[in-house]
Amino acid sequence: MTAVANERKYRITWRGAPGSPRWRFTGDPVGMLCLGIVLLILLAAICAPLLTGYAAQGLGDPNPIEKLQPPSTAHWLGTDHLGRDLWARILFGARTSLSIAATVVILSIVIGVPLGILAAYFGGWIDEGIMRVTDVFLAFPPLLLAILIAAAMGPGLLNCAVAIALSWWPWYARIARAQGLSLRHQPFVEAAQVIGVRDLAIMLRHILPGVLTPVLVQATLDFGSAILTESALAFLGLGAGPPTPDWGALVSSGRIYFPDRWWYVVFSGLAIFVTTLSFTLIGDSLRDAFDTKRRS
Repeated sequence: MTAVANERKYRITWRGAPGSPRWRFTGDPVGMLCLGIVLLILLAAICAPLLTGYAAQGLGDPNPIEKLQPPSTAHWLGTDHLGRDLWARILFGARTSLSIAATVVILSIVIGVPLGILAAYFGGWIDEGIMRVTDVFLAFPPLLLAILIAAAMGPGLLNCAVAIALSWWPWYARIARAQGLSLRHQPFVEAAQVIGVRDLAIMLRHILPGVLTPVLVQATLDFGSAILTESALAFLGLGAGPPTPDWGALVSSGRIYFPDRWWYVVFSGLAIFVTTLSFTLIGDSLRDAFDTKRRS
């Protein structure tokens, strides 16, 4: 009995209380598997120079003598059209894709969440003005709008991230507004207003914490979409310029050699596919874990 009690206590400590979001997420095998995959990809990106003997080629140094070599013991995934080791290019490309995706999500949250909270808290003409601006942005397909902005700003890592973020922030504004509206008339918010707490303090202490959960779920879902969108812009030549390693640029460069040199496109595309799918499934698991109706 003592061993069973200790094991149960350990499970509750590690996984949280039964029925809690943490307990539900850690109990989802698909979500945990994808979380492990994402952590491996992140670790590989951080330790890229240690995982390949061709770090210089991964950063862009050409090696024309060995161009378009098939997978072998010397080059596990083959080489590209400039003779660079494809495994090294994909490892260093993970740094580019993950950093741009993180920048996109952070910028979208920083722009959208404060605007959504302002709209929900003050209402009136402030709400109407912010929501009409979001409607203007939402009238365009996000990818098309990102392409237009990136084309206007010019290629580059930062320009690519800003272009995507400017097309995505309205979703976060709407999420923050919807959640803020449900909190604005709660007793604890009204009590803070009655005793004279400043509006900014109320929004930061009482509204913002309640908004973070759905924003976190959406951010996880968007992380994979940001990688896919960034790869699409890089494929069109609007992302990182050569010789910066980038998954979308690798697919773009290798498409003219497909299917004779299939490894060039296939392995680069698999990196995009696996990473995007993993983040999407993690987001689905988090959404289910925080779903109060399912918990009840």
